[in-house]
Amino acid sequence: MAFTGSDICKILLAILLPPLGVFFERGCGADFLINILLTCLGYIPGIIHALYIILKY
Repeated sequence: MAFTGSDICKILLAILLPPLGVFFERGCGADFLINILLTCLGYIPGIIHALYIILKY
């Protein structure tokens, strides 16, 4: 699987601000809301979810 420049930018955003990385990948939907909730509960679960979403799609 080849990464593009935008994928690398999204991964960096996912590490710094997880909901922003998910928003750029999937838009404002259920994944975005789940990531906001996970980030509020703990920063690491938010990062893991964001990376999962970015790498899956």
